[in-house]
Amino acid sequence: MSVRILALVGSLRAGSHNRQLAEAAVKHAPAGADIEVFEGLADLPFYNEDIDVEGSVPAAALRLREVAGGSDAFLLFSPEYNGTMPAVLKNAIDWLSRPFGAGAISGKPVAVVGTAFGQYGGVWAQDEARKAAGLAGGVVVEEAKLSIPASLTRFAETHPADDTEVVTALTEIVTRLSEKATLAAA
Repeated sequence: MSVRILALVGSLRAGSHNRQLAEAAVKHAPAGADIEVFEGLADLPFYNEDIDVEGSVPAAALRLREVAGGSDAFLLFSPEYNGTMPAVLKNAIDWLSRPFGAGAISGKPVAVVGTAFGQYGGVWAQDEARKAAGLAGGVVVEEAKLSIPASLTRFAETHPADDTEVVTALTEIVTRLSEKATLAAA
């Protein structure tokens, strides 16, 4: 049986290098890992407890929770915006954290990776995403990290799926994430 991994991409831009990184993870997922890139983060309203009540939860949030609930693990792709993670990714984590203590992310392994233009590859944003996912109840896989610097130049002519170093690192991360998910399910 395959481990179902839900990928959330913190960039909404169609040509985003983080989206391309997610595509590379899907393309090169090791045997036994099935990665789905969630489409629809742009449709999520900002988290608000007033609308997070039975019968009023927005359809986009219900869909995210449903897909996440059927997933065994999460792979978050975060660029860095002004030194931190993008609001769209934080908002998704907030929706997945509810109901408190029993959200769709609760108890499931989470890895955070990404690429950014700066010299550190978005490491601050990724650290913030790990912190938020952990506080939301996810089990952060600390050893599964990948921060790729200089995205604009590194991926100017090469898709991440064609970069051997990136593919190797992503495959190792997805393998670790799958192992953690398998252990959690046992």
